[in-house]
Amino acid sequence: MKHTIGLIGFGTVGRGICEILLDKKNYLKEKYGFEFVITAVADFAFGNVYNPDGLDIPLMLKQANEKQKFTKDLTDYDNIKLIKNSNCDIICELTYTDLTSGGPAIDHVRAALESGKHIVTSNKGPAALFYPEMKKIADQNNVKFLIEGTVCAGTPVINLTDGPLAGCDISKIRGILNGTTNYMLSEMEKGMAYEEVLKIAQELGYAEADPTGDVEGHDARGKVTILANIVMGAGIKITDVPCRGITKITSEDIENAKAQNKRWKLIGSVEKKDGKVITSVSPEMIDYSHPLAGVMGATNALTFTTDLLGDVTIVGPGAGKIETGFSILTDILSIHRTNGK
Repeated sequence: MKHTIGLIGFGTVGRGICEILLDKKNYLKEKYGFEFVITAVADFAFGNVYNPDGLDIPLMLKQANEKQKFTKDLTDYDNIKLIKNSNCDIICELTYTDLTSGGPAIDHVRAALESGKHIVTSNKGPAALFYPEMKKIADQNNVKFLIEGTVCAGTPVINLTDGPLAGCDISKIRGILNGTTNYMLSEMEKGMAYEEVLKIAQELGYAEADPTGDVEGHDARGKVTILANIVMGAGIKITDVPCRGITKITSEDIENAKAQNKRWKLIGSVEKKDGKVITSVSPEMIDYSHPLAGVMGATNALTFTTDLLGDVTIVGPGAGKIETGFSILTDILSIHRTNGK
């Protein structure tokens, strides 16, 4: 079966998955029997395009990288019509994240699932705010709603709990879920003040012009909500997760932690306790001996506490074009394995 793929969003992640698919086209066919054609792309900056026989992706990558609008296969379809009327069997929702309303991504996800199309997304909005509802619609239409890329980019987290750790009772998940704040705390240990480090993080592209989502812990809060609901079936809302960021951490706090052989990390936590699921996001002093303490820079890491294996820690990138693009690839291949052969 040749899969027809549509992309809603042609930014960093959209271009990342396209580059991977083009580079690995022969390998994916030989290794997994996976064949594909990208027939639909929607992007507010570059335009909406559709060709049921396949788009000229190399040309589109060139135009987007040069910040030029698409010139070939243009369509009058808006995003929703493109999703519903295209011949795609897999829609990749890759637009910007809104952790307040979930829009516009939630409308894209709902339209795809209701029209019998699989959804793969790196967008935390639908996953953090509406996962139970979207999963129900997916099941009703016999399609998948896959979200590996919403937590730690391509580093396998959700797939880890559903795959290699299947059969283990996971009682606790604790870790570094935001690379920007981890980079900032790492640099503050070298003697820089918070404001100075934030400015550098923005210059490097780790932090946005408005860094609130990272430094106030909102990004990590969305990921904690996703993990709580998917891994532990908590059924909570994002507003149920107590959240505190790193904005109050001072150079004095950093030195105080060093004196105790500890270092500060912004920790997202999900824990089963007395029949309840307890969640939080807050800065914590972590002992040097803990695996999370050694994770520095813009890197993510999670420790899973299990009944059969004890603590299992996974470390890897939490952002990046190819890294997040890889998360989209893993979910597409998952659909292929279960529905495409």
